[in-house]
Amino acid sequence: MESLHVVSRWPVETAAAAVVDASGRVLGATGPTDHRFPLASVTKLLTAYAVLVAVEEGAVEWDQPAGPEGSTLRHLITHTSGLAFDSDAVQAAPGTKRIYSNTGFELLADTVAAATEIPFAGYLAEAVFAPLGMASSTLDSSPAAGATSTVDDLVRFAAEVQAPKLVSAGLVAEAVSVVFPGLRGVLPGYGMQKDNAWGLGFEIRSDKSPHWTGTTSSPRTAGHFGQSGTFLWIDPDAGAACVALTDRRFGEWAVQAWTPFTDGVLAELRG
Repeated sequence: MESLHVVSRWPVETAAAAVVDASGRVLGATGPTDHRFPLASVTKLLTAYAVLVAVEEGAVEWDQPAGPEGSTLRHLITHTSGLAFDSDAVQAAPGTKRIYSNTGFELLADTVAAATEIPFAGYLAEAVFAPLGMASSTLDSSPAAGATSTVDDLVRFAAEVQAPKLVSAGLVAEAVSVVFPGLRGVLPGYGMQKDNAWGLGFEIRSDKSPHWTGTTSSPRTAGHFGQSGTFLWIDPDAGAACVALTDRRFGEWAVQAWTPFTDGVLAELRG
């Protein structure tokens, strides 16, 4: 894909990207796709998928208590538990505000680990990495932001989300649909959003503005970006997903580069 070549002009030392369709066919790639990059918050997509597996296996349930009083597993994975960004302070009643929380994702992983009696890094490897052949992926620290992976591995993950085999299609459809709609909240890096839409661990583009995906991205686009300069989006209307990993921390360079890049990829996909 010609639109991927712009990645080589990004102001970063190392970058790689790829586009994959729902069949798992890689439509184009650029850069060292086998290079391992810290994912930062793109980790949350992998953690969330392991939780989907745990739910489908019956190890945990969405409505079981988890986190602050009145909060459930569903609240933790949708950033509606009321927990602060990076502490156990409670800033709102569960279900009333979208507060992006690393702490919430760490509690989410702790809940799965307790239920399965497997350390979460091991459960993620067993439930997601191994069956998808993600041999270069590891969870090195926080389940919220501590994974390392490659474009090659994340292409496999993006193909799975588009055509799920590890969990039911219905559960994945729920994960990439808005849960607790209409809640205000800050989208890190992009400011307050009147309707800060999220699914079960997946951020949903909806009508957010500004946003890290393209101006032509479908409102149904789901994914995540990371402060390490990484992103993964899945646009069902385009029938494809895109992964881009870099070694430069998210900043104004990414705000300026990512949106026109995505618009270029989508334009090429749509012909």
